[in-house]
Amino acid sequence: MNVVPVSAADIDLAVDLAVYRLSKTESDAWDYRAGTLKWTCRETVEHIADRLFAYAAQMGPRNPPINGRVPFAQEARRRGGPANTIFADRETGPEGLLQVLEASAALLSAMVRTAPPRTRAHHDFGLADPEGFAAMGVVETLVHTHDLSEGLDFAWHPPAELCERALARLFPDAPSDTEPWPTLLWATGRGTLPGRARLRQWRWRAAPETER
Repeated sequence: MNVVPVSAADIDLAVDLAVYRLSKTESDAWDYRAGTLKWTCRETVEHIADRLFAYAAQMGPRNPPINGRVPFAQEARRRGGPANTIFADRETGPEGLLQVLEASAALLSAMVRTAPPRTRAHHDFGLADPEGFAAMGVVETLVHTHDLSEGLDFAWHPPAELCERALARLFPDAPSDTEPWPTLLWATGRGTLPGRARLRQWRWRAAPETER
């Protein structure tokens, strides 16, 4: 089967869909927990934005780091909260929060479009190329929006083709005979599949297939 690579357009699509759905939620729900996470919904959106920013930043230096991350300072603003570089100004409310997410996504999308395909940079799960960072950005957005959907009580069913491309790039050993979205949730420890237990530990493969 000819697998279509994950692209910057996929980042744009994932974030556009997430922002559209999140913009419809009630503003007083952002301090609820996001599904099974220990983070609030607001913190979870900040985490997505932070990861998208971090993936873009890894490809930014003239010589991208291969042994560690670009050393932006990180902090958790409460015990148990996510350690981020990127935070939204609370005074700007949900609109500002989602604008921060869109801005981080735009940075990653731009880097994926412009970085040479030979670019490699560190990630804890392998030395990633631009497609790998694009796929990681897509998965971060899709699965954490699932967490948000459980906290904010809305339906979230991203396109099967988008999930399929992300699975092919990051989870090549995932089942191929099941629906892509439930399979992506299973692969990230968020659900079960027929005959398969929920995963207690999981990781994706950031490096290109030929370099694993």
